[in-house]
Amino acid sequence: MKTARTRQLPPFYTQGIGSLPRPQVVRDLLAKRRDMPPETFAKTLDDLVIFAIRLQEQAGLDVVSDGEWRRSQYIREFLDRVGGFERCRRFTHQGETKLTEVVVRRMTANDSVFRDDARFLSAHTDRVTKFALPSPFLVAVRYWHEDHSRAAYPTVQHFLDHLAEIIGREAQALVEVGIDIVQLDDPALTYFCDPRLTNGAGEDIHDERLRRTWDVDRQFPEALAAINRVAEGLRAEVHLHCCHSVYKRRSDVSGDYKPILPRLLDAKVDRVNLEFAYPGTGDVSDLSLLPAHLGLGMGVIDVRSEKPQSVEQIEALAEAGARIIEPARMALNPDCGFAPDAGEPPTIDEAYGKLQRLVVAAERLRRTSVRPGA
Repeated sequence: MKTARTRQLPPFYTQGIGSLPRPQVVRDLLAKRRDMPPETFAKTLDDLVIFAIRLQEQAGLDVVSDGEWRRSQYIREFLDRVGGFERCRRFTHQGETKLTEVVVRRMTANDSVFRDDARFLSAHTDRVTKFALPSPFLVAVRYWHEDHSRAAYPTVQHFLDHLAEIIGREAQALVEVGIDIVQLDDPALTYFCDPRLTNGAGEDIHDERLRRTWDVDRQFPEALAAINRVAEGLRAEVHLHCCHSVYKRRSDVSGDYKPILPRLLDAKVDRVNLEFAYPGTGDVSDLSLLPAHLGLGMGVIDVRSEKPQSVEQIEALAEAGARIIEPARMALNPDCGFAPDAGEPPTIDEAYGKLQRLVVAAERLRRTSVRPGA
């Protein structure tokens, strides 16, 4: 639901998706957290998070996050804190062999694991705040495995149901400490946009974990039911973020949003944040399929390319969207978080420059007031 604060946001308001690149000092601190006195670690990280907040304010964003600098990776911090996961599954991803977590025991968190992080963000800015959580479906399809997880959760649906309960409780805690926008990150929904996956021809997909059956008719309603369970009744604006994943300036999947947008008709969220700046993601024509009750967070900043777009290029892309979706329903944002993982290559200066251009483009668009059909 929109709140008194989010209703005051202007057309084409600007927001980040969540993560900012972590400078080396942040990466070093996260790597050494087990070797430092907890009080020293916490105080140092608090100071750095304030810098991440001030950077977004200085860039001019209407909505700010904590940069996700308390996380080494946008999902893994959640897994570590709720418990029940072990790194025991090997897989290949973009030519690298990796070891990833899977659920092996029932999750044990009975209280919020992000409440204090969210409270700190709310206390250190007067801007509208956003805090991102992983979607239940994303965690379920990535971290349940039949060889490791059955003792804890007999089926992936059992796991999905428990995730929806835990993440729903988490979302409520964020609202209680003053977060204005709760964002659910779900790049797994874009798997249904890639015909290589839905047609069973995904042998060349970068991520080995995606080489499985993807049935949009069966799985999408399950995913949406879990998302709705988290969102229902929250006294905050709820965003659903659907990206094509980012790893070392590349995407794992491709395909426009036409296969999934009509399926969001029953979504109990307020806004869907989508990618349009990077090739092989959304096409502006997709927006004709966006259900009328949903706002749009239009990705107009390419976070993958080192070369920044001009303000004119950003403005032109947003204008194309505004010919289909009225400006009052539109926010503008980067395609994705700049660094979902601490090791992602963008620098903080690159991100800052791109966010500055986003803000300038939004200010120009508000002056021109593009109308649908113009």
